Amino acid sequence: MIDGHTKLIAHLGFPTHSFKAPMIYNPWFRQQGINAVVMPMGCKAEDYAAFLPLVFRLSNIHGALITMPHKVATVGMVDRLSTTAQVAGSANAVRLGADGKLEGDMFDGEGFVRGVLRKGQKLDGARVLVVGAGGVGSAIAASLAKAGVAELALFDPNAAMAGALADRLRRAYPQLRVQTGSKDPAGFDVVVNASPLGMNEGDPLPMDVSRIAPETFVGEVVMKTEITPFLAAARERGCRFQVGTDMLFEQIPVYLEFFGFGTTTPDELRAVAEISY
Repeated sequence: MIDGHTKLIAHLGFPTHSFKAPMIYNPWFRQQGINAVVMPMGCKAEDYAAFLPLVFRLSNIHGALITMPHKVATVGMVDRLSTTAQVAGSANAVRLGADGKLEGDMFDGEGFVRGVLRKGQKLDGARVLVVGAGGVGSAIAASLAKAGVAELALFDPNAAMAGALADRLRRAYPQLRVQTGSKDPAGFDVVVNASPLGMNEGDPLPMDVSRIAPETFVGEVVMKTEITPFLAAARERGCRFQVGTDMLFEQIPVYLEFFGFGTTTPDELRAVAEISY
């Protein structure tokens, strides 16, 4: 039941038809007796600069989830930004600080990393390949660096984008070995598809799966289906893997902590979620 005391969390992006977060947060809020709601709000890119400040003028606003195409723009619209968001060059969460200033953070990568660690994959000292240096790839790379990986290889068809991410990583983590320009997965402990490849029928695979060793851990960000063609091919090789929605379920506890709602586990969220594909 939404009433005059409900805390509003705006889910800002465009278009809204693919949003899955409301189907996870809202059932959990109901189960926990928390009077809050995640509300999709379709805001086009050209309206975002004017709209975000107005959202935070609402008396019942509690925070905002930020999704495409606004994650990069948000960085320049908040007063304070976490180190992870600075390295990622994007933000997907905004809240009002105690002093009324807007605070931004990025949890896509944190969700990915928590999921990988929960599955028993060691990241400290690992060699990792991330294919895709856009918003989600940058966030994952930033959180992998924070988690202590020894080497990050970055690939994106836009070489300048991958190079800019590499520069930000080197500045924030001088001890980290960063390379760009190759998507050959041979020899890596973890490989990640952080590109949109797999969203559409007939997409090529993001990398040469035949070069992935069976002991390599494989991560995916595409959520259109649970087992994407890339994950199916990796599973065929005997690899352990993480599906795209795991990143979403794993990051929601981080969001809840950020917004002051306590925390939970991905298993508890999955038990009540009303998510569908």
